[in-house]
Amino acid sequence: MPLDYAKRDGVAYITLNNPSKANILDKKMSDDISAAWIDLWEDRHIRCAILTGTGDKHFCGGHNLAPRHDVTEEEREFLRTQKIFWPLAGTVHGQKTGVDGRMGDHYPRVFKPIIAAVNGWAAGAGMYILLASTDIRIASAENAKFKFGLTTQGWVGNGPGAALLTKQLRYADAMKILLTDLPFDAAEALRVGLVNEVVPHADLMARAETLARHIVDLPPLATRMMKEFVVRFGDLPTDQAWHVQNLMNHLLIQTTTDGEEGRRAFNAKEKPKFTGTLRRRGKGWEEQSEEQTKRLDEIYRSGEF
Repeated sequence: MPLDYAKRDGVAYITLNNPSKANILDKKMSDDISAAWIDLWEDRHIRCAILTGTGDKHFCGGHNLAPRHDVTEEEREFLRTQKIFWPLAGTVHGQKTGVDGRMGDHYPRVFKPIIAAVNGWAAGAGMYILLASTDIRIASAENAKFKFGLTTQGWVGNGPGAALLTKQLRYADAMKILLTDLPFDAAEALRVGLVNEVVPHADLMARAETLARHIVDLPPLATRMMKEFVVRFGDLPTDQAWHVQNLMNHLLIQTTTDGEEGRRAFNAKEKPKFTGTLRRRGKGWEEQSEEQTKRLDEIYRSGEF
């Protein structure tokens, strides 16, 4: 199988498993990873995922650029031109939508934390998937290497990588990567902020697992809504983003049990147990007496509630 997918105790493990072909995103791998994204999103027991590759040479070497053997050059040119003007329904730039209708099937932004354990080369589409679909990135000190793989082929790219790179890194660092297209190692990736940590290769999965297990213990709804807030609304002006954040926070407090559990455990000096349980809608508030109204107004104005 070109992709291994497993789930254990709240964590999904996605392993690109075609090391003889650099763990590339060929059609089969892309279809399989799309199915994995959908499954981990819909499985309420999954709170986090780890994405990695098999072996110590390649995380993901990019896309399969070879056309089908029965396609002529003339047919290929025609179909590529047609895709500009007539992309298929249910696609983003000709790429199936999968779990995320904005970002295509294998570059989705899944609103659950995704940890990358970069075990080797992340090149081309392998680097774009880091930028598009992962939130925390741990790199192998010995083996992780990175290359954008666009301008040296005369392209600016079909994927979302260039746009995401310029949003996630400083302008000067992003432009050096894009315009020189030079490969770089894990230490440089850490310097520019592409990855969070660099660890010895032998410790790579253990470190990813430690972070995943920590996230599993956090409130699942607050965690996924925090990611959604940053991805969908983080570029808004601060006052507008704050308004959306405030509305999300009230939703969490009023319609889930985790907000109360967090406060209860903090006051009791206990470890909270977050379940992501939704609150049931109940009766409306009874009409208050004038005395109750004054008392509640005083408390409301104090902010101590």
